[in-house]
Formats: sequence, structure tokens, C-alpha cells
Amino acid sequence: MAIRTNGGISTTAHQGAAVLKHVLDVIELLDRPQAAGHTLAAHLRNTLDRAAREAGRPAPAALLEKVEISVTRVEGAKGGTDFVKVVVPGSDGARSGGSAPTLGILGRLGGVGARPERTGIVSDADGAVAALSAAAKLLDMYGRGDVLAGDVILSTHVCPDAPTRPHDPVPFMDSPVSILDCNREEIDEAMDAVVSIDTTKGNRLLNHRGIALSPTVKEGWILRVSDDLLGVLETVTGEAAHVLPITTQDITPYGNGVHHINSIMQPCVATSAPVVGLALTAQSAVAGCATGASHETDIAAAGRFAIETAKEYGRGVVRFHDPEEFARLVDLYGPMTRLQSTAGATED
Repeated sequence: MAIRTNGGISTTAHQGAAVLKHVLDVIELLDRPQAAGHTLAAHLRNTLDRAAREAGRPAPAALLEKVEISVTRVEGAKGGTDFVKVVVPGSDGARSGGSAPTLGILGRLGGVGARPERTGIVSDADGAVAALSAAAKLLDMYGRGDVLAGDVILSTHVCPDAPTRPHDPVPFMDSPVSILDCNREEIDEAMDAVVSIDTTKGNRLLNHRGIALSPTVKEGWILRVSDDLLGVLETVTGEAAHVLPITTQDITPYGNGVHHINSIMQPCVATSAPVVGLALTAQSAVAGCATGASHETDIAAAGRFAIETAKEYGRGVVRFHDPEEFARLVDLYGPMTRLQSTAGATED
């Protein structure tokens, strides 16, 4: 049953329920001291295998060979974390020699837990839950024969015992590894555009519970908000779109001594591809290390946004920015890539 159609972009009630189911499954696996990347990777492989078998697809093992699900352990000054990466190939994707663009979907966070200081899954985990749930849904679709046009690369990390750190107006989650490590592990050169999903509740800038979209950022330029992506957002939520305000400080590297709203825009430091932030927001300021603060339906909405964007971007319906307007800006005012430079920034 179609809920709404906007500019050729649609979503269904069945699909929404399916994403919520994946959110609940992922939370169950992350909300424990033993949460680990390999556990999530096994869950994702099982999701693909089960979908293929239920659909009567021949040789489910052959599908697993086409899909990439990997886990990389990275140790830092404050501990270690497991990076989980999933590549879902498209019917006309670059990996098979096709021309459809590749979308990157990143779940940004410090950690899924703050043990022993806090018991349970923390608010900061929402970005990881959304990315992993989107991965599970895309693998379920792939296993059943619903293959998108373009490749989709999803990445996040799993750490159940990350540190915390002071931040105004509420404490932040810290990360066991640096932002530079996160960018090195999560950004893939094959990504033609990036959706960065992050809990963004520790501020007083956007007093709305749900999800919000940032302006597009590319090579140091904060560009206008994509009308196409606003359409996807409104379709997914059934509400007027909310936009996350970002500043020049927010798109500079962490560790440079200036204030950042959080790490949602940090992928733009490490890629020339256009980047948008998808923020999970609240009406009040909520600490990233708070437990009992995640809203499963909001996380599902974030996952649906990522999936719908992957569908429409891969088939050329959605654009993150206007290339001609961007070229005009650079021609008039010069490149802004110096804002991507990590010179003077610490490994924070």
C-alpha cells in the first residue's frame, strides 16, 4: 500500500515495518557488554541467506560471494572498536562495470555503550543502529531479488565500552579511536556521495524529535540543501522537512581547537564526494552517553531515508548538489579545500 508519492519517489507501509523489525534486531545485538562486529556481521550474513532461501533463490551461497561483509578491528589510545563494512552490489553498479553511482551510508558515533560508567545502549548508538538496520534491509531485498541500480557501501563501528568526555551543553560520547581512524576505515574512494547518520541531540539548535537533513557539503563548501533529498525526507517522515543548521566550524577536522556540533559532518574532511548529514534529533538536549534515550521509530525513519536515497540516487533521480553551480562557485571564489586540511589538528 503506497503511503505517499512525491516526484516519483515512494515508500510503503510494509517496507517501513520491515526496517523497524531490523532496528529491533540490531538493538538486541548491540545492547549487551559482549557487542562485537563479528556478531553483527554474522547476523547480516544470516539475513541475506534467510531471504534468499525464503524466496527460493538458487544457490544462496553464490549471493554471499557477491556481497562484501567485513569486520576490521582497530585499536586506539583509549581502547579498540570493530569496524563493520557492507557492500551491496547494484545491477548497474561500478563493481560490475556499470555506470550507476555508488552511495555511501555511514553510521557515525563514539560507541554503542559507555561501560562501566553507563549500563546499556547509549543515545550515541543511533547512527550505528540506523546504518546496520539499513544494511540488513538492503541485504534482505538483495536476497529476494530486489536489486538496486547502484552499489551501496555501508560502514559503522561497534564498541560497547567507549569513554565519555565533557561538552556543552551536555556530555558527549568519546571514541576509543580517532576521527581520522574512523574516516580512514569508513570512507571508500568508490563512494560518489555520502549520507552520514549521527545522533545529534546534544544541542539547542534544532528542537524537534525525529530526523533532520543538513545542507550538502563538498570540498569545503557548504552548499544549499538538496531539494531532491528534502523530497525523500518528507516522503519518509510524512512531515515537513527539518534542516540541521551547520557552520564552517562543523565541517573542519576534529582536534583543531574549535567547537563542532558533533562528528556528523566529519566525513566531508576525507572525501571529495558530496556529503549530507542525517541527524537523529530531540526536542531537548540529550547527552550522547544517556541510556534509555533511543527512539526506535526515529531510527527506522533514518534507515528508510538511507534506503530510499540509495534507490533514487542509483537510478539518477536524486542529486546531492548541482555540479554546474558548484563549478561556478569555485570559478568565482576559488577552492575551499583548505578547510579539509588536518594540519594543526590532533588525532582526536
